[in-house]
Amino acid sequence: MQTVTTAATNSAKPARNIVNGIDVDDLFALIADVKQDVDKGQTSWRVTTTWEGQTRSRSQIDAFEIGGEHVTRRFAIDIDEPSELGGTNMFANPQEHLLAALNACLTVGYVAQCAVRGIKLESLQIETQGDIDLRGFFGLDASVPPGYEALRYTVRIRGSGTREEFVDVHRCVMATSPNFHNVSRSITLNPTLVVE
Repeated sequence: MQTVTTAATNSAKPARNIVNGIDVDDLFALIADVKQDVDKGQTSWRVTTTWEGQTRSRSQIDAFEIGGEHVTRRFAIDIDEPSELGGTNMFANPQEHLLAALNACLTVGYVAQCAVRGIKLESLQIETQGDIDLRGFFGLDASVPPGYEALRYTVRIRGSGTREEFVDVHRCVMATSPNFHNVSRSITLNPTLVVE
């Protein structure tokens, strides 16, 4: 029996290297681009938040920039406070969004670090918690900080990697995660007040 090769068979696209849902070829291409031209690795992020009444607000994301290119995005994040803190309890509060942003950023790191090593994940869960003393928020005691002094997080991960490989992934995520960096170090804030 003869095998018939058609033009359609010859022109088929090569299989992509997809691990944990990430196109590893594209990821390596981006890394190579940034290594060759540092400007391609420059990103800029912006969120505009508008008061919606009581303790509710809506944060709007319209675009970001990467390598000097403007990329349109359309997302809204609704935020509130628990009724015990004066809110309507309709949405997660800013502290929960902060923890979710940390967890989500770490999640991307674990998935990507595993993908480039060829480690297939079965499950990944990150639980983060911290304590805030309301005396600081209410200005009742100047010695009490208004926010978190420490956060505790636990990563539960399972997949085709060895324990040693997952320990290395864990180390790399802590060294390269933007939000691990953002939350674990002081960031300069440059406020501008416009009274209209």
